[in-house]
Amino acid sequence: MDFTPTPEQEAARDLAARIFGDLSTPERLAGLGGGTDGELWKELGAAGLAGAVEETGLLGLVLMLEEQGRTTAQVPFAASCVYGLLAVAAHGTDEQRERLLPGLRDGSAVAAGAFPARGGIVVDAVADGRARLSGAVPWVPWLRDATHVLVAVRGETENTVHSLWTVRAEDAGCEPVELTAPWSAGRLVLDGVEAERLGGPEAYGDVLAAARTAFAGLQAGVCAGSLSRAVEYTNEREQFGKPLAAKQGVQLRAAEAYMDIEAIRVTAYEAAWRRDAGLDHESHALTAAWWASEAGKRVVHTGQHLHGGMGADLDHPVHRHFLWGRQLDGYLGCGAELLEELGEVIASGAGAADGGEAA
Repeated sequence: MDFTPTPEQEAARDLAARIFGDLSTPERLAGLGGGTDGELWKELGAAGLAGAVEETGLLGLVLMLEEQGRTTAQVPFAASCVYGLLAVAAHGTDEQRERLLPGLRDGSAVAAGAFPARGGIVVDAVADGRARLSGAVPWVPWLRDATHVLVAVRGETENTVHSLWTVRAEDAGCEPVELTAPWSAGRLVLDGVEAERLGGPEAYGDVLAAARTAFAGLQAGVCAGSLSRAVEYTNEREQFGKPLAAKQGVQLRAAEAYMDIEAIRVTAYEAAWRRDAGLDHESHALTAAWWASEAGKRVVHTGQHLHGGMGADLDHPVHRHFLWGRQLDGYLGCGAELLEELGEVIASGAGAADGGEAA
């Protein structure tokens, strides 16, 4: 395994870092409230960063999402790339790719994902790859910005393969939902909404694994940004004539956070690299998600604690990282559930067919 970025991946990451760094400043973010940064989204589309994911692969996307996480930029970059561009490119028909990909590449179309598959969505009148969906999903990140929604439908029994369907957001109902982080979420309401199938039996597992990997990469950036702010603060803040960073306890907390971030990063890189290489990556995506969930919340708590009383200020920039870290923890799933699923995957023999093991 070689996680060294290609020149194309490095160029995309560096461009993303510059755009996110220039536009997602604490002052600008404070003025956005809970809404999406439309200007930044247009800038990302004009720079071709979403479209670049087709060439840089999932690893390239993870690298760019790290840069988004460092600034907690309020744009649906992860969702639209994973549930839209990558999903359609990998599993769409020629007609679907021709129709949907241009808008997803330039940002004029935005995809959201009702993931993972939950009960309550009913599929009626399936014919020629089309059906009507009814039911509701309690909350879908970035639904208020979406033009298309990828809906994951659970099979009727545990042994039934889950299916993927795309619906136009304008045909579905959206009730605004406020989450811990400002992700423009909504409750998805489907009442006999026309939908078209995306991909075959393998599509759900592939998209879910890609999403877990991508959001783990986003968490790595969120945590890195939190720790960076904490390091800067403890080096500047003095107590009894010495910087807080000189205290052994502070150093140990920062070191533990750094190791947690590296664990999130390397497991996300491995899962992304394996998908790009065409290798089994389901167990590796679960491993990355577990680290992002469990270690991620530890890191953002550390970031707040190392700020002392300033960390309790809801307007302080580090608090945004705390909110995003906890939201990603909830979105990826609790550690116990992820470990249970990982154990089932390993026990079934999946993920070890090519000699790979979960990290």
